[in-house]
Amino acid sequence: MLKMVRLLFSLTVLIFFIGCAAAKIPHKVVPDYGKRFIALIAVAPVKNDSVDPKAAEILRSKLVEELHFKGYPRIPVKMINGQLAEMSADGGKPSPQEIGARLKVDAILYATLHESNQGLGIPYGPTAVEAEFELRSAKTGESLWRTQHRVVYRNFGFTSKSMELKSSQVYESAIQEVLDRALETLPDASGS
Repeated sequence: MLKMVRLLFSLTVLIFFIGCAAAKIPHKVVPDYGKRFIALIAVAPVKNDSVDPKAAEILRSKLVEELHFKGYPRIPVKMINGQLAEMSADGGKPSPQEIGARLKVDAILYATLHESNQGLGIPYGPTAVEAEFELRSAKTGESLWRTQHRVVYRNFGFTSKSMELKSSQVYESAIQEVLDRALETLPDASGS
């Protein structure tokens, strides 16, 4: 009987760890990414399809930092915004090639925040974040890498105050998890 309990316990622990081991999320990357010598990436303003205006700013600033940890130099957001504002003065949207020539970068990272909400329902309110990422060549405009990820944190509480607190506590963590999982699939900077 003791052997059976140990076996069941071992199987439970094994299943738990297998479930926790995160497989890479679906993504597309050009086969010769390493030969493209992508070293400088400009992070374009995040297209925000969500209801939270601050979420896009949080996502973009975290993107710049996380790219730095993958070996890509930081390009100041203010500089990118200034150059994009000048290029868009006539009302048109600049192409990746135009942005690349102006900023002297190898690629432009576009992000779209599809969902970003903090559930405040009682007793259950999910906090969900979904984003899509695409890296485009500054030389050709072609897509070099693309992925999308969604995460949901489930919150439980009995008062609106407790739900608001729990949702706000996990909100930035949800954004970070989406970003971390997505960038796991992006190759490191050339030469890193």
